[in-house]
Amino acid sequence: MKFCWTTLTVKNMEESLRFYQEVVGLPVHNRFQTGPGIEIAFLGDGETKLELISNENVKNFNMGRSISIGFQVDSLDNMMAFLKEKGIGIHSGPFQPNPNTKFFYVLDPNGLKVQFVESI
Repeated sequence: MKFCWTTLTVKNMEESLRFYQEVVGLPVHNRFQTGPGIEIAFLGDGETKLELISNENVKNFNMGRSISIGFQVDSLDNMMAFLKEKGIGIHSGPFQPNPNTKFFYVLDPNGLKVQFVESI
């Protein structure tokens, strides 16, 4: 079995694409309409894939308080400075649960916790 992707229903496709392209660095792999008011975009290459679905008929969003997605970065300090330039605040952290890992969370435009992790 192989993991395919994570799917997120988003409030605003353009805002979400901007976040995942400019902040996380995921390129758009495919983007298409599936019907009136419904659009899908696949981002990422290699083993990291994210599917964004925008559906005008979905009005209630609940990302869940215990769910997050994580991305590895080379430098947590550089990522924090980059996010500050973009006007994106830190949701929580940084944390260092062991000598080899430190991380922090931000919220994406839909309220999903996105974790940036540095291996030390």
